[in-house]
Amino acid sequence: MEAPIEQALVDPMLAEMGENLNKAIQILEDGQREVADDREKRKYSRKDIPGPLQGGGQDVASILQLVQNLMHGDDEDGRWEHRRMQNVGEQGHMALLGHSLAAYISVLDRERLRKLTTRILSDTTLWLCRLFRYENGSAYYHEDDREGLLKVCRLVIHSRYDDFATEGFTVLGSRQPVVYQSAACRTGLGQYLCSQLGLPLSCLCTVPCNTMFGSQHQMDVALLDRLIKDDMDSGRLPLVLIANAGSPGAGHTDKLSRLKELCVQYDIWLHVEGVNLATLALGCVTSSVMAATKADSMTLTLGPWLGLPAVPAVTLYRHEDPALSLAAGLTSSQPVEKLRALPLWLSLQYLGHDGIVERIRHASQLSQQLLDHLKKQASIKTSVEDELNSPVVVFRFSQDSSTASSVGSVEGCLGWEREVQDSLNRWLGERLVQLVPASGVDVVDLEDEGTCVRFNPLMTAAVLGTQEADVETLVARLTEIVPLLCATLRLRQEFREEVYRHATLAYVEDLGWPGLGAIRYLPKSEEPDAGRRQQEVEKVNSDLLRKLKELDADLSFSTGPEFGPEKNCVFVGMATEDLDVAELVKTIASLGKDIEESGKLLENMTEVVRRGIQEAELQLQKASEQKLMEEGVLRQIPLVGSMLNWLSPTQSSVKGRTFNLALGSLDTTEPTYSTRTQTGGETPPATPTSTVSKQLPGHKLFRRGHGSFDAPNSTSFLSPSETSQSWGPQDGSAGFPLQAEPILTEADTQAPEAGHYVR
Repeated sequence: MEAPIEQALVDPMLAEMGENLNKAIQILEDGQREVADDREKRKYSRKDIPGPLQGGGQDVASILQLVQNLMHGDDEDGRWEHRRMQNVGEQGHMALLGHSLAAYISVLDRERLRKLTTRILSDTTLWLCRLFRYENGSAYYHEDDREGLLKVCRLVIHSRYDDFATEGFTVLGSRQPVVYQSAACRTGLGQYLCSQLGLPLSCLCTVPCNTMFGSQHQMDVALLDRLIKDDMDSGRLPLVLIANAGSPGAGHTDKLSRLKELCVQYDIWLHVEGVNLATLALGCVTSSVMAATKADSMTLTLGPWLGLPAVPAVTLYRHEDPALSLAAGLTSSQPVEKLRALPLWLSLQYLGHDGIVERIRHASQLSQQLLDHLKKQASIKTSVEDELNSPVVVFRFSQDSSTASSVGSVEGCLGWEREVQDSLNRWLGERLVQLVPASGVDVVDLEDEGTCVRFNPLMTAAVLGTQEADVETLVARLTEIVPLLCATLRLRQEFREEVYRHATLAYVEDLGWPGLGAIRYLPKSEEPDAGRRQQEVEKVNSDLLRKLKELDADLSFSTGPEFGPEKNCVFVGMATEDLDVAELVKTIASLGKDIEESGKLLENMTEVVRRGIQEAELQLQKASEQKLMEEGVLRQIPLVGSMLNWLSPTQSSVKGRTFNLALGSLDTTEPTYSTRTQTGGETPPATPTSTVSKQLPGHKLFRRGHGSFDAPNSTSFLSPSETSQSWGPQDGSAGFPLQAEPILTEADTQAPEAGHYVR
C-alpha cells in the first residue's frame, strides 16, 4: 500500500501519514508474536494500574507497544488467537487512514477546509442515496447508531410545534407527543429516545406484533391504527413511527407499504432501520424491503455490512427546511464536524460500486446456502419460511413430545418441553460458536420461538471473512450434534424414572441443564446436626463425581452451572443413542454406596485404632515400670547399664503388643514371632483389591451390549497410602503401622520378640 500512496499523492505529508499508519498497524498485528520471556515479564507488571506521565516522553514504537500490550495483555498463553478478530483488509486500512487524514485536514485554512468538507459530504451522500435507492435525500453521519433517529425526532418536534424553538418543552403540554415503536424493536431504544428528548415514558407507545395472522415478528397494523385514533381522540399528537426492515432478533420486515399509508393518513414521520436495508443495493429487491425507500428516514450501518472498522452510521432523511435541520442538529455549520464522513468517503471509493454490491450479495448467498441445508434437517426448524430472501437465518432444534421419549414423556404435557429445548438450543449455539467461529453464529432469545441460533452474515461475514466452506462446515457440525440432542431429549424421562427406582438417589430437577439431568446421592446418616449432614452429602457427592470422571465413558460429568441453584450433585451431560440408562444409574448408585461405606470404614477404623493405641501405651507403660522394679535403677543408666547387662545378662519381661484391626483386640507379639520363625520370616501378604471395572477392550462403558460395570469393594477406594497408614507418637517413638514389621522399643534390644504393631 506504500507505493500507490507515494505515486498518487503529491503532498509528502500525506505519503508519510500513510506509511506511518502502515507501520503502526504492522506493529499492532505482528507485535503479539513475542518471546515467552517478555510475556512472562508482562505477566507480573502493573500494566493495569495508572501511573505518572513520564517527563522525557516516549517514542512512537514504545507507545504502540503499550497499546498492543493493553489489547492482548491478558492473553499470556496466546488465547487471543481463538477470539473473533476483525478481518482488517485494505479497505479497513482506508477507513483508518480517514481518521488520520481528518486530523490533518482540520488544520487547513477555513476556506480550503470548507470546500474540501463540502465535497466529501456531497459525494458520500450522493453515492449512498444512489446505492440504496433513496432519492432526494440528505445524510447525517453519527457514531452512535441511535443518534440519527434521535436527531430525526427533534426535527419532527420542531416541525410540528411551531413555538418549540422559543418556548421549549412548555409547548408540549398542550398536546403530548407520541412515538410509536414495534415490540420487535431493539431493547431500550424507546427509553433512550425519551431520556434524550426529555419526554416522559408515557410518550412512548409499543405496538404489539401480530398474534392471529401474518408473521409474529411484524407490527400489527390494524392495532396500530386503533392506537393512533385513540391517542388523537385523547388530545395527543402522533409524531414518529419506528418500523423494522429486518428485526434485531429474527430479521423480519414490517409491512412497510401499509405503514406508510397510515403515516400519510395521520401525518406521522416513518423511520425504518434494520439489516435488510442492505439488500436495497442488490439488483433484485423484495417488495417488502423496497417500500423502505418511501420512508421519511432510514438508518444504515455500513461498518459491519462492508467490514469497515470505525466508520460512522448514516441516517438518510428527506426534509425541505434546512433551518429546522440545523436546529435539530442534522446539519452543522462547523466544517470539522463534516469530516465524520471522510473514512466512509475513502472506503467507498476503494471498494467501488461493484465491490459494495458483491459483499452484500455474498452475505445473502451464504444465508440462502444455509437455509437450503436446514430445510433438509428433520429436527431443525427455521423462522424464515415467509421471507426466503431474508439475509438473517434463525433456526432451532425442535422435537415433538410424542417422539421425544419412548417411555411416554410428560414434559410436553406439563409445559416443560420448551424450557428443556431452550437449554438444548443454547448449548447447541454455544457449541457451534466453538466449533465454527468463522461462521459468526450466535444465540438469541425470541419471545415466541424461545432460544434460537442466529446466522446473520450481513453483520459478521465481512468482519470474520466467512466463506461458503465455513457454511458447509457449520452444516456438518450441526448434522453431528443433532443426534445427540435427539437422544438426550428422548432419554431424559427414562433417566428420571431410573433414578426414582433407587432409594439412595435423588433426581434434581433442573430444566435449564442441557443434558440427561442432575442426580444426588443421599448417604444414610444418623447425625442430628444438619450442617454436618450437609457436609457429609457434599463429600460423598464430590468423591462420586471424581470417580465418575475417571470412568472410560462417552458421558460428561460435572458440577453443573457455576452460578446454578443446585449444589452437591452430579450433572450428567449429553447422551448417545446407544446409552444404557439403567446401567448408568445402577453404576452411580453402586459407586455412591461404596464411597459411603468406605468413609464409614475409615471413621470406625480410626476410632478402633485410637482406643487400641491408648490401651497399648498403657500396658507398655505398666510393663516398663515393672521392668524398672525388677532390674533396678543402675541398669537404666546408659554406660553402667550396658556394663551390667554384659556382665550379668537378664531376660526382659516387657512383651510387645500387636493390634488386630479386624477383631479390634490387643495381643502379645509372641505368637507372631514364633510363626515368623517357623515360616522363615516371610512378610504377610498384601491386602487384595478388586478392579474398578470390567469391560470389553475397545468399548466404552454404559453402551447397550458393549460391556458391564462391576462396582469395587470398599477397600478399592483406599489408596495405598491409606491402607498402610500408621499412627503413633509425634516424637518418633514406637508407632502402630498397618501391615508393618514389628517396631522394637528401647527395652526390646534385649529380646527379639518384643515390639508391637497393628495388623
